[in-house]
Amino acid sequence: MKKIMLSVIAVMCMVGFSSLSFAEDMGGMKGEMKGMKDEMKGEMKGMKDEMKGEMKGDMKGDMKGDMKGEMKGKMKGMKDEMKGEMKGMKDEMKGEMKGAMGK
Repeated sequence: MKKIMLSVIAVMCMVGFSSLSFAEDMGGMKGEMKGMKDEMKGEMKGMKDEMKGEMKGDMKGDMKGDMKGEMKGKMKGMKDEMKGEMKGMKDEMKGEMKGAMGK
């Protein structure tokens, strides 16, 4: 009976010590995982900021170029239109002046 009790106590001690060492290992792993998670978060934030900067720069340049070209085209169209109108008015006035001088 004594031997059985000693072996039961020995087994219980082994289980207790192994669970303590297991808990200690888990605590260490938790710290490592948290460190890796924080590191990955920092890398992802850096990549996100980098991509945001690139996209902003690219889009800003593209949009500026597109807008500039579009405005240039509109202004040229308006200028040509006004030239045509002015030429028509000029020709009309010339005709009126010739008609008035011819009489």
